[in-house]
Amino acid sequence: MTDATDFEDIPTTTLAELLGRERVMDIGIRPLWGPLPRLAGPAFTVRCPPGDNLMLHAAIYRAEPDSIVVVESGDLDHALAGGNVCAIAQRRGIAGFVLDGVIRDLGEVRAAGFPVFARGVIPIPGGKRAVLPLNERVSCGGATVHAGDIVVADEEGIVVVPADRRAEILAGARARLEKESAETLDDWEKAHRARVDELLRAGGFEE
Repeated sequence: MTDATDFEDIPTTTLAELLGRERVMDIGIRPLWGPLPRLAGPAFTVRCPPGDNLMLHAAIYRAEPDSIVVVESGDLDHALAGGNVCAIAQRRGIAGFVLDGVIRDLGEVRAAGFPVFARGVIPIPGGKRAVLPLNERVSCGGATVHAGDIVVADEEGIVVVPADRRAEILAGARARLEKESAETLDDWEKAHRARVDELLRAGGFEE
């Protein structure tokens, strides 16, 4: 059976080519410190309404080790988590956070080496009132994420691999990487130039 860690050596650029734009989160969700290791793990999904972070704080005690906590929020005015929440998540073996929102205590998070992909940092904490189900479908950075989907995040971006396609996508990615590794830059340039010239001719381009 395909394990989420099998995706740790697969660049998000390769996965994006196989899966398409709808499986890639938008450019606003970025690593908050770096260089970060590539994250690859099953999604533990959370929804937090604006101004509230209760369910993320609940999730750190319920997510399995090596999972990636993925949060739907969109709120840029209140932090979803701070240094202590990230420290507890790290201590419990959670691989990292992917948040459609912001955090605080970035210095502590960076010093601890806990991976966080989010929209930024703000010092204002959120409240704790809204009780919502965990591990339901969420939207994070414009991408739909189901619990158990494989989330792969690196400096290029964040890609969501549907759980029921993980073996297919992994095999396709490895085949593509193997083909690319066997191709020299000269080979690539020759094929690339021929393709560009073909498209230019078809479009009526004249030198």
